[in-house]
Amino acid sequence: PGTGKTLVARSLAATLGVSYVALVGPEILSKYYGEAEAKLREVFAQAAAAAPCLIFIDEIDALAPNRANVEGEVEKRLVAQLLGLMDGFQPSGGVIVLAATNRPDALDPALRRPGRFDREIVFPVPDEAARREILAIQCRHMPLAPDVNLADLAARTRGFVGADLKGLGQAAALHSLQRQVPNLQDVPATLTVTAADFEHALTQVQPAALRAMAVESPQVPWTAIGGLAAVKATLQEAIEGVFCQPELYRQARAHAPRGILLWGPPGTGKTLLAKAIATAGQTNFIAVNGPELMSKWVGATEQAIRHLFATARQAAPCTIFIDELDTLAPARGHGFGDSGVGDRAIGQLLVEMDGLQSSSGLLVVAATNRREAIDPALLRSGRLELHLEIGLPTAAERLAILTVHNGDRPLAADVDLPALAQQTEGYSGADLAFVSNRAAIAAIRRHRAHNDPQTPLQITAADFAQAQQELPRS
Repeated sequence: PGTGKTLVARSLAATLGVSYVALVGPEILSKYYGEAEAKLREVFAQAAAAAPCLIFIDEIDALAPNRANVEGEVEKRLVAQLLGLMDGFQPSGGVIVLAATNRPDALDPALRRPGRFDREIVFPVPDEAARREILAIQCRHMPLAPDVNLADLAARTRGFVGADLKGLGQAAALHSLQRQVPNLQDVPATLTVTAADFEHALTQVQPAALRAMAVESPQVPWTAIGGLAAVKATLQEAIEGVFCQPELYRQARAHAPRGILLWGPPGTGKTLLAKAIATAGQTNFIAVNGPELMSKWVGATEQAIRHLFATARQAAPCTIFIDELDTLAPARGHGFGDSGVGDRAIGQLLVEMDGLQSSSGLLVVAATNRREAIDPALLRSGRLELHLEIGLPTAAERLAILTVHNGDRPLAADVDLPALAQQTEGYSGADLAFVSNRAAIAAIRRHRAHNDPQTPLQITAADFAQAQQELPRS
């Protein structure tokens, strides 16, 4: 939605100089027998009388859904009526029918054959250059301040469609008005929309297509992850191939991995690594757990998977993170009883993964504690082809993790992080984060008990020892 389908239809009619008849699918529907079909016939009769004419049907999926999936007789009769009307037009009759939908798969297949809607045009989410053009058009009559950089705004509005960018401009203008005109008695001679107004608007406007799913832009630099130097270097190389320097890979005829599997014990930083990938690649980030996509209803799991990837394409460049992949895609023949849910989910995942090479700006990162439980078809080349083991940290990596978590904390002189790293063999990154946080809380608790504002707050070795006792080991 919001990509400009209706606007293009109006512009086409105006450019050609023909009559324009528009209707919205749900407006035709009626509870009275035969009334909906009569309305549809009337619209087509008006168009024929006004020829040359362009008929534009918006939200046609509501007017002509797949008859195999509906029980109501009204919808079935409407589809049959629409098919008859379209077949009744002569090629030279001077009437052309355009239709728009956000859900092409929901349409009745009979409408999509040659001779009816035989041309299908996809309106994609605009890329950065297109967003720059749209912003320039939307802001051409605005009194922009010199500090407004439309190119920078275009780069920061990934996933925004034309309607969202229009809303962004309106929100910035409204904030400018509220800022400069606090009351009607004090209206300045000139009003300007500044970069600060757009900054405020960016916090208020979210892409409409992405509101149904949590899409974030994480800020997790590589330096926030202690250790794992080799893993981070490999991931950085993969990111460059997909997001940063894809032209180098094209020149070398090389294929950057579009799917990455992070596997290892819980708490070793797999989710944090996925967020760091999105940060380094400057992409949006969608995170889901495998069980969240599962449903007992037939077809619902596959629909959830399709929706996940469709949303990611709208938010491109985007990193999809699927945690607990083994629960969503176990080896076929294992799990889910005889319902076939698992097999269908894997089949849909395979279809989506195979389409990644043709979808620029998408990367799938999956995580699991049990790599052996995942269906082998997902792990082959071209799908989740890059496998990285994220094991328990070594002593040097534990020191790096402890330094990340405690580098800016008020540590007492008796705290020896290298010694603590040696004492914590078998601890995961999550364990070390827990110990560091609990030690800080213990120090706060002790400082409050002393009730001496003159004494500086310090975290001692005893606080770390107490925190280790509280740790529920992962």
